[in-house]
Amino acid sequence: MSAVSRELAHLSDEALVALAARSEQSALAELYDRYGRPAYGLALRVLRDESLAEDAVQEAFLTVWRTAARFVPEKGKASTWILTLVHRRAVDVVRREHRRRADSLDQAPEPGSGGADEEAWLRLQRERVQTALRQLPDQQREALELAYYGGFTQSELAERLGQPIGTIKSRMFNGLTRMRELLGDAALETAWTPTT
Repeated sequence: MSAVSRELAHLSDEALVALAARSEQSALAELYDRYGRPAYGLALRVLRDESLAEDAVQEAFLTVWRTAARFVPEKGKASTWILTLVHRRAVDVVRREHRRRADSLDQAPEPGSGGADEEAWLRLQRERVQTALRQLPDQQREALELAYYGGFTQSELAERLGQPIGTIKSRMFNGLTRMRELLGDAALETAWTPTT
């Protein structure tokens, strides 16, 4: 550990962010030493993939570096700000991976022996669902995508998103209600049954 690092170890998180805002790399390194492990743990809980979690943490700390000048200590603790950036980045990665998988599915031939008519019908249904999802408010869409594409239960979502389970249930219920309206499809009721 360098002499500079030892000196910085005694500074508050907020002071380190202020130094990072002035392009002080050792300040960012000290913040990483303090919060890299909890940040990785948070990202891993959201992503369930070590490599993706590492990427999310790296991207989040790059965001800390780039946006440190915009941090306002009066609005909250630096640790909360950093871990919020990590959480947002992890959720972004979940969404990106979901889109990547959905794109792969769109290009893959549909299984089954139903022929071209069934394939066309399935593709149309998938497009209708994706279009309807895009019309939902962000919080409702996020809850539904993480639950149904990410495999998270409502309890896991509440923990990962830092929300009461009642809020998660409400978002999912309202999102599903809106999806039914948009799709006019009673089949959603059985196909999209949330788990707790």
